[in-house]
Amino acid sequence: MTARLADIAAQAGVSEATVSRVLNGKPGVASATRESVLTALDLLGYERPARLQKRSAGLVGLITPELENPIFPAFAQVICQALTRQGYTPVLATQTPGGSTEDELTGMLVERGVAGIIFISGLHADTSADMERYERLRGHGVPFVLINGFSPKVRAPFVSPDDRAAMRLAVTHLGSLGHRRIGLALGPARFVPVQRKIEGFVRGMEEELQVPAAEAGRLIEHSLYTLEGGQAATLALLSRECTAVICASDMMALGAIRAARQQGLSVPEHCSVIGFDDSPLIAFTDPPLTTIRQPVPAMGQAAVRALLEEVGGTPAPHSEFVFMPELVVRGSTATAPVIQRA
Repeated sequence: MTARLADIAAQAGVSEATVSRVLNGKPGVASATRESVLTALDLLGYERPARLQKRSAGLVGLITPELENPIFPAFAQVICQALTRQGYTPVLATQTPGGSTEDELTGMLVERGVAGIIFISGLHADTSADMERYERLRGHGVPFVLINGFSPKVRAPFVSPDDRAAMRLAVTHLGSLGHRRIGLALGPARFVPVQRKIEGFVRGMEEELQVPAAEAGRLIEHSLYTLEGGQAATLALLSRECTAVICASDMMALGAIRAARQQGLSVPEHCSVIGFDDSPLIAFTDPPLTTIRQPVPAMGQAAVRALLEEVGGTPAPHSEFVFMPELVVRGSTATAPVIQRA
């Protein structure tokens, strides 16, 4: 115990006697000093005595479609930290192929008496899905907030990036570099973020580059939000003489770079690539990826605020909080190559 007291005292910058008073719940210790000792306990990996442990205000569920795409762990980290700061205990529930569905995970969380649920890129983003499931959840008295994907049929707060503006940013950037044959690689057409990205892309091609909507539509390729999906979509777009490809996720963009190299093309000298998300570590790829940054911290914190307002009895409006994305220019975009025609 002496060694332990010494470690904690050194970490907190106080005497061993002060540490002992805090651990034993004795009076006469300033609140700031007490907090320093408790923080030292946490940092050193010691368990707080039962009397000093924080009491949770309740459980809050967070449902994500997967964790392989780094954008979802990024959201989870922001949301879980925000919930913990407010005294709630986050419960992360992830769908896996062949595993639990969103409905099953929701049921499990409701059975455990969660105070609320946050959904990231769930069935609410799928225009072919039955939205009655969310009304049933509301019938259980469980508040919820939905991130990435809007449905007018669901009475709840939504949090989204401005997908249309994101595509305009990407098209404008590539257009300024001299690109005219710009392809768009994204996921299945039934998802709301996909539909919005297409709208922004087509309008951007029309207004910025004077490319007719019909021609822009032929430069769109649907695939999966995976490295392999981006590779397949890009191979198809390169066959249509695209000199640049905008991808709907950073994972797809990495697949796009692989596809270009597979065709003997160098990125960005022969083909420029833009991703979407600005996932962790994406700045360290080869080449560093130009991408559209989702404002994950702001979006995650807004979702937590909206949910806790509902939990506290002040329902947030049935509206969509839309956040402006940011173009982050790195090494995967460059001046359009000069195409030699016979």
